[in-house]
Amino acid sequence: MKVSLFITCISDIMFPNVGKNTVEILERLGCEVDFPTMQTCCGQPAYNSGYLEEAKGSMKQMIRAFKDAEYVVGPSGSCVGMIREYPHVFKGDPEWEKPAQELAAKTFELTQFIVDVLGVKDVGSTFKGKVTYHPSCHMTRILGVKDAPKILLQNVKGIEFVELPSGEDCCGFGGTFSVKKPEISAEMVKEKSRHVTETGAEYLVGGDMGCLMNIGGRMQREGKNVKVIHISEILNTHN
Repeated sequence: MKVSLFITCISDIMFPNVGKNTVEILERLGCEVDFPTMQTCCGQPAYNSGYLEEAKGSMKQMIRAFKDAEYVVGPSGSCVGMIREYPHVFKGDPEWEKPAQELAAKTFELTQFIVDVLGVKDVGSTFKGKVTYHPSCHMTRILGVKDAPKILLQNVKGIEFVELPSGEDCCGFGGTFSVKKPEISAEMVKEKSRHVTETGAEYLVGGDMGCLMNIGGRMQREGKNVKVIHISEILNTHN
């Protein structure tokens, strides 16, 4: 099976190991992975800020970049969720509606692809530690991926998995929301930090790096000794 890697801006700039882990996991599961170098931002920051026409330029470039891909896989529920919105964005456009539909149909978040497309529930990883999982809003509400990350985590050998209280609550990041409404955002992430602490977990795991950066930053400022990591790190660990 051929898979094209959609790396996402935040992974490319801030979390390069997430891209590396994603490739290694997919290759271990028998996929042939390539990286279309024409790819760019999915357009979400501009789109969510109301700059629709400006966002379309990035979206069209993404459609061109992955035109020949069999499957497109990205380590972010939020960014993949944006690509799934492309058919809505280009609805009625005689040139771009069909290509937008084709890209949306073959694009998957990493854990979604592993469980729902490859049919794998155990990637053969081993990780020792007490772990809780933050289900990010865009992953669960926009993309609809709720079970796949937990299924994979619970099948990791050596892991102690604990549910996060009020896990469905937003961490306050919300992309541009944290910039536009910093006071509200700060209160939301403070509450999320408290819930993570209540679990007694050593690791907070998630599938969206923006949320992890937001929660991790808050917990670090509070002096809490909880490691915040992307799910791909656990799924690619053999200790």
